Amino acid sequence: MVKPWYKQFWPWFLIILPMTVVVWTIITVIVFSNNSVSLVTEDYYKKGKGINIDISKINVAKELGLSATVSSDNEDILITLKKGQLEHFPAVTALFAHRTLPDRDFTKLVTSDAAGQYRLTLDTPLQGPWFIELTPHDEQWLIQGRVTFPTEANVELSK
Repeated sequence: MVKPWYKQFWPWFLIILPMTVVVWTIITVIVFSNNSVSLVTEDYYKKGKGINIDISKINVAKELGLSATVSSDNEDILITLKKGQLEHFPAVTALFAHRTLPDRDFTKLVTSDAAGQYRLTLDTPLQGPWFIELTPHDEQWLIQGRVTFPTEANVELSK
């Protein structure tokens, strides 16, 4: 007497091989979709147009003789602004953008003391490479640069 097909080894073996591939494919898709890294911005056209505006704002900062340095001490970030031709030290918006983790990006409005030092106290110290943009409230000029935290030495933001 011949056993029915579902009691034999070979049909199950031939069914399990493709099923294993299907299951692992589904698991792989789920893992990669939950842990994706967004290195390319969706509004790349607007970002590209914004580069020209940023360059003109950087040129305004150069004409005014503005420059800035950044240093850190644990949770404190110290930004020193050389005001050049400005009459006073303005309140600036500091944008901190992480290179690969957009969910860690943040923006803070900071004011200076009489010496032009802006102190920013965070909940946790920054680690790794960050892109920093400094702009006043009227957004007439822009100073930007890359800083790798932690850093005790003053890092000059390129103008």
